[in-house]
Amino acid sequence: MFTGLVSAIGEVRRAENGHFDIASPYAAETIALGASICCDGCCLTATRVEADASGGSVFTVEASNETLSLTTLREWRAGRTINLERSLKIGDELGGHIVTGHVDGVAKIISVTPDGASRRFEIECPRELAKFVAAKGSVALDGTSLTVNTVEANRFTVNLIPHTLAVTNWGQKSAGGHLNMEVDLMARYAARLVERI
Repeated sequence: MFTGLVSAIGEVRRAENGHFDIASPYAAETIALGASICCDGCCLTATRVEADASGGSVFTVEASNETLSLTTLREWRAGRTINLERSLKIGDELGGHIVTGHVDGVAKIISVTPDGASRRFEIECPRELAKFVAAKGSVALDGTSLTVNTVEANRFTVNLIPHTLAVTNWGQKSAGGHLNMEVDLMARYAARLVERI
C-alpha cells in the first residue's frame, strides 16, 4: 500500500526486456530484496539492490507482459525520470489517499495551462475508467495522489502546486504525454456495489 505522496525522483538507468535498473536517492541498505516500491504509480518488486557512488542506490525491478501492456513501462528508456514512493508502514501518516500501485490504465495529457503559480492539467482517461472519476475525488496519476477539479465525459482536470511540480517529475510533463492511472479504491468498490443492486 502507498499514499500517493512521492518521496523521491528516480532515473531509469537500463530498460531491457521488462527489466529496469532504477537509480534512486534511497540508501541501498534501506531496501530489502523483495521490497515493494511504487515507480510512476506501478507497484514493483526490488529483485537486486546495489549502492551507488552518490550514496543512493540502483535497484532492479521486473515487469510482466501484463504490466507492460497496461502501463507506460513499455515507453521507459534510459534517462527517464520516474516518481518513487516506498511502501506504507504501520503508523505512517496517510497524507494522500490509499494507493495500491495496481494501474488501471493509461491516461493522456491533453493540455497544460498556467493557473496562477500552479499548472492545470487536462487529462483524458480510458472511457471505461471515467465512471470512477468524480469532482473533488482522488485519483493517482504516475503515483501522485491528486484531487480532481472538474469532470466532463472522460476528461478531467487537476491542478499541481509549485511544490508538487518541484519534488515530482510533473514539472517535466507536457501535452501528449502518457500517465499511469489508478482510480480511487473507494470509487471502485462503490461502483461494484451499485452494479450488484
